[in-house]
Amino acid sequence: MSILVLGSGQLARMMALSAYPLGISVQAVDVADNKIVDPVTKQVINNTLERLIEEVDAITVEFEHIPEDLLEIVHRSGKLKPSVEAILTGADRVREKKLLEKLDIANCPFSIVTEVKQLEDAVESLGNSLIIKASRDGYDGYGQWRLHDLAELPKLKEQLSKLDLQKVPLVVEKMLKFDRELSLVAVRNAEGDIAYYPLAENLHYQGQLHVSVAPAPHVSNELTQQAQTIFNKLAESLDYVGVLAVEFFQIGQQLLVNEIAPRVHNSGHWTMHGADTCQFENHIRAVRGLPLGSTKMTSPTAMINIIGCKNFAREMLSIPGCHMHWYGKTPREKRKMGHFNLCADNYQQLGASMLALTEYVPVENFPMLKDEARRLMDI
Repeated sequence: MSILVLGSGQLARMMALSAYPLGISVQAVDVADNKIVDPVTKQVINNTLERLIEEVDAITVEFEHIPEDLLEIVHRSGKLKPSVEAILTGADRVREKKLLEKLDIANCPFSIVTEVKQLEDAVESLGNSLIIKASRDGYDGYGQWRLHDLAELPKLKEQLSKLDLQKVPLVVEKMLKFDRELSLVAVRNAEGDIAYYPLAENLHYQGQLHVSVAPAPHVSNELTQQAQTIFNKLAESLDYVGVLAVEFFQIGQQLLVNEIAPRVHNSGHWTMHGADTCQFENHIRAVRGLPLGSTKMTSPTAMINIIGCKNFAREMLSIPGCHMHWYGKTPREKRKMGHFNLCADNYQQLGASMLALTEYVPVENFPMLKDEARRLMDI
C-alpha cells in the first residue's frame, strides 16, 4: 500500500512516520519543483510524478497552498483525498467565507475588498477596529494587517495599493473581543463516519500559534456539541475524507469560525502523545480506507512550538512526560523548527512541567510559556 503526499515538509514527514507501522509507504512531492522525495530523509527519488500518480493507492496534501495546475492533475486521477473543492476552499478565504455563509455558520462580520477605495466602505460598515487578510497564501500572521484607528487608514491604503487586489482580494473582518481561541480536529472517512478529538485551547503570539492545550479547560458539553455540529456541516458539505481542523473564537458560549484547514493541523500535534491514535495516523487511515482509530484522550497535553530557534541541548527530556520533535529545517525568524509535547496527569502537573521547560529553552523564543504554565497550575 502506498500514498503520495503533495508537499514535503514536517507534516508530510509526520504522516509518513505514522504510516510505516501500518505497512503503508509514503512518498512526497516538493511542490516547488515537482521532485519526488522521501518525506523523512528528503532524499530525491528517481521517479516521475505521472508514473507515481498511477502507482499509488491514494493521494493527499500536507497543506492547502498547492499550485492549482498540480491539483488538477491529481484530481483527474480520482485518488485525491480530501477533495479538490475542500483544498481550494481552505486555500482561499473568499471561498471559505462563502461556504460559511451558505451553511449559515457563525463567523466574524466581514467585507470582501477588491479595490483599495472599498476600505472606506468596510470601515463604515464594520468600524475602525479591523483585521485585514489576504485571501490567499497567508499563514502564521503573514499576509495580515490591522487597523486600530481611523487615522491609520491613509497609510494602510497606500501600503495595500501595491497589491493586485483583483487577483488576490482582501477579507476585511471586524476585530472582535473574544474570550479565547479553540480548535476542533476531527477525522471523517469515505463512509461518513467521524471521530472527534477534544477541543484544544490555542495561544497565538504575533499571529502565530505558540501553545495548544488539550483538552481545553472549562469546556461544557454544549460547547463541544456546538463545535462538532459545525464540523459536521462543513465535512458533509465538502464530502470530506481525512483530518479537518476548524479554528474558533469563543465569545461567551458561542463559537465563531475563524478558519478551516483541510489537513492535519498544528493544533493537533498534541495527539501524538495525548491520544490513543494521533491525527497523522487517523488521516492515513481515512484516505487509505482503513478503520478509524480511537481519538480518546490519554492524558492532558500541551504542544509548544519551537519557533526560530537554532539547535539546542536536549536536557529538557529529563522532564517527565516531555517529548521533542525536531524537524531538521534551516533556522530563520518565525520558522517552526519543531515542537514539544508535554503530558501529565492533570493541568497542575502540566503547568509545572511547562514551567520546568522554561529553564532549558531561550525565553525570547517562548514568550508565552511562563504565563501559561502559571495559569494551568492555578486551575
